[in-house]
Amino acid sequence: MSPIRVASIGAGPVGLTLARLLLNKPNVDFVGFESEKSRDARGQGGTLDLHPATGLATLKEAGLYDDFLERARFDGEELIICDKDLTKYVELSGSDENSSHGTPEIDRISLREMLLNCIETGFDLIVGAEGAGSKTCKLVSDQMPNYSGIFGISFEIPNAKETAPECYKLTNRGSLFSYTDGRAIMPQYLGDGSIKVGVYITQPRDWAENLLLDSHDLEATKKAILDEFEGWAPELLQSVRRGQNTEFCPIYMLPVGWLWENRPGVTLIGDAAHVMTPFAGQGVNLGMQDALMLSRAIVKGANSPISKDALSNEIKSFEKALFIRAKETATLTNDLMTMFFFSGPLRTVIEQIVLRKLTFCEKSLLQRAKYPLMAAFVYGSYTMFKLWH
Repeated sequence: MSPIRVASIGAGPVGLTLARLLLNKPNVDFVGFESEKSRDARGQGGTLDLHPATGLATLKEAGLYDDFLERARFDGEELIICDKDLTKYVELSGSDENSSHGTPEIDRISLREMLLNCIETGFDLIVGAEGAGSKTCKLVSDQMPNYSGIFGISFEIPNAKETAPECYKLTNRGSLFSYTDGRAIMPQYLGDGSIKVGVYITQPRDWAENLLLDSHDLEATKKAILDEFEGWAPELLQSVRRGQNTEFCPIYMLPVGWLWENRPGVTLIGDAAHVMTPFAGQGVNLGMQDALMLSRAIVKGANSPISKDALSNEIKSFEKALFIRAKETATLTNDLMTMFFFSGPLRTVIEQIVLRKLTFCEKSLLQRAKYPLMAAFVYGSYTMFKLWH
């Protein structure tokens, strides 16, 4: 039996997860391709929280959970959701491994480094895992991601404890998400001691271009942002004033429910298959689950007596399941994006946000039956909270 030959395009967290899962599997020859010249050719973004049923489950099956624990930041589970006045509507404390909320943080760069360290460097299957701008996607569809209506700008505060102690105190080694009037400021503490600051505004795609802004002109960029956020709490604005190394990040998304017609020999995973906005924190977890499910499909096909035909059938089944999972997660993400940015002040929608997140996490019939009680508790709690805030 000749081995199944698999090529993955893209060496981000999802592509590398697939590589690890297929490493040394019988009857599978795997090769990964990446256009970047080295593992540190560019920045890898901020921090991720991995979830038990998706990202963490994938790392366990890949035999990497112990390595993950060495890099994980349980104190990074500190989370605050607030408005522009720093009124806190959700507040979760940091933890350790024994008291974890179940979603420990890991920096994107650390996750990628861990995965790179554990793999070796005409195919039967080409896997597009190269993100939102996937060229592999064009082999199965002409669909391109659409602009979400939200323009992002990122900053970095190196050595925040020393250079910006007030920002360090604000995040408390975790994350703070502040939303008001279609705008957001999101400082997140990273494992190297820096803070990644994401700033989001509901503006046209050409917002920066129309203002003649250049991401290399730090002071002009800061001024434009501070004008947008006039009236916000000084502590939040300080995370912008302290920022360095700015980058423009317009946010794109594929249509909710998008799918492609199966094409033998090609499939997609991760953002190439379902890029969505970051406001539900599910993208990488879903992508890693893609890699897990695809690896199982490939191994099952490769070990069938009719491996080539079996692989084709397994990929069809994998894609059908992916479309269901992706639609469910993209719907959640789109709902939360709409509530956070397009539905008025956070104070008026916080109950809907909390309930939407809870119903996504709790999918069993028993939990759904509890929804009326859960809704009554959430609305009752915030009614009392608002009386005092």
